[in-house]
Amino acid sequence: MGLATGALVAVAIVVVAVRQRPRGAIAPLEREAGRRILIVLGDPLEDPVAVERVAEAVKGEGSGRALVLSPVRIGFLDRWASDVEQARRDAQRRSVLSIAALAAAGVDAEARVGDEDLVQAVEDQLGSFPASEVILVSAAGEDDKAAAAAAEELRARLRVGFRWIVTGPPAR
Repeated sequence: MGLATGALVAVAIVVVAVRQRPRGAIAPLEREAGRRILIVLGDPLEDPVAVERVAEAVKGEGSGRALVLSPVRIGFLDRWASDVEQARRDAQRRSVLSIAALAAAGVDAEARVGDEDLVQAVEDQLGSFPASEVILVSAAGEDDKAAAAAAEELRARLRVGFRWIVTGPPAR
């Protein structure tokens, strides 16, 4: 009986430890001179009003570098089957559409695909791209629970500037 109880407690501790995420501050490892904007795509940046708002933010106080980060969206069964290629292609497609819209607005930007967890993707990217500001782009605003939770966590943890731009109706 004692062995079974001990094993159950050990499993419970492991499960709780695995589910815990670090909640420390998110900041670039190094600071670089100049403005560097990290644009995180919850949804493609196609809405002309949102594109203009992002373009104004990038061009705002002089020239700056922009990086568009598109987190992958992996479905439960795809994750279980380790089939992430379609999700990566979809993320790349969102990046291409968004880069094209920004280019039409006069913004030169690079693109990368990131982790499926939006906050983790930002934290990972700040290690190699020391942004001075992060812009989250999503549709639906507060109606999108995942985007709202990510925005709240980023607002609380980021040690650089943060904006949340809502593009309009949610993409389907």
